[in-house]
Amino acid sequence: MTDYKTAIVTGAGTGIGKSVATALLRAGWNTVFCGRRKPVLDKAIAEAGSAHAKALAVACDISRADQVDDLFET
Repeated sequence: MTDYKTAIVTGAGTGIGKSVATALLRAGWNTVFCGRRKPVLDKAIAEAGSAHAKALAVACDISRADQVDDLFET
């Protein structure tokens, strides 16, 4: 079993989702920033600062099951 903590945060490009994802990332979690617009997610990760090495941006519309499957595969 691994000691690494991983969080997937939907809506992570803006607002509350971005704040939650950034806080988790800065607390040492591996954090997947999930949302519909990858450029916005990439910007949110860049703004997180030096902790961005543990972040991953994945574009996903969570209302589509096939995209959610792809998210978890990634």
